[in-house]
Amino acid sequence: MKLTTRWYSPRLNTEVLVARWGHYGLPVLLFPTAGGDAEECERFLMIDALRPLIEAGRIKVFTCDSVAGRIWTDGESSGAFRARIQNAFDGFVAEELVPAIRNDCNDGGIEIVSAGASIGAFNALSAICRHPDLFKAAVCMSGTYDLSRWMQGEHTLDFHYASPLHFLPGLGDGAQLALLRERFVLLATGEGRWEDPGESWRAAHVLGEKGVPNRVDPWGTQYDHDWPTWREMLPRYLAELSA
Repeated sequence: MKLTTRWYSPRLNTEVLVARWGHYGLPVLLFPTAGGDAEECERFLMIDALRPLIEAGRIKVFTCDSVAGRIWTDGESSGAFRARIQNAFDGFVAEELVPAIRNDCNDGGIEIVSAGASIGAFNALSAICRHPDLFKAAVCMSGTYDLSRWMQGEHTLDFHYASPLHFLPGLGDGAQLALLRERFVLLATGEGRWEDPGESWRAAHVLGEKGVPNRVDPWGTQYDHDWPTWREMLPRYLAELSA
C-alpha cells in the first residue's frame, strides 16, 4: 500500500514529498541518491525488491525528496550554502519527518532504521550519528561519506557538524555517544565500477575509534555502484534487522 503526502518545510523553505509503502512493521527511512526524489526507489525497482518484506508486515518503507543532495551536486552553490542546507535537511528529518513516521506507526517512541546508497548512505549515517535517540541502526550502501570535495576548500561550522567523519572524532563522552555505542552501522560496498570501498573503511575507522558497533561488508568486483547492487543488498539486510 503506497501513500504519498507533501508539506511545506519552513526549515528548508520548500515543499517536500514524502512516500510510504507498507502497513506494519519496522519503519525504514530510505534516503534517495543525490538527485533523487521520494519516488526514486520505486522507479528503480527497489520497492519491488522489498515487496516480500513489505507485504509480510515486516517493514514499512518511508522516503523523502533529496533536498540537500540536489544542492551538493548542482554545480553552482557555494560550499557554505551546501553545508547550511544539509543542516536544515537534518532538522527537517529529526523535527518533521520522524514525528510523521512515528505518527503513521501509532507509536511515539518507535525507533527507525535509516538506509540509503551513495549520498543517501551519507544521510543514513548522519541520521544515526546525530540522532541515536531516533534511529536504532543504519544500512549504508556504496557510501559517499566525505563531502569535502564539494566544499570548494571551505570548512565551515555547518559542514563540520553535518559530517560524521569530521564531528565524531571530537565528540566527547556524554548521552549522545553513549547511546550511539548501543546502535549498529552496516557499511556495505561493491568493489566494481564506480565504487570506492575506501570510503566505507574510512567511515568504519572513525566509528570504531569512538566505540560505535559497525561492520564493513565488501561485495566483490561484480557489484557496481548502481541500483542492481543495492536491490540485492538492502532486502538481505532488512530481513536480518526485521527478523
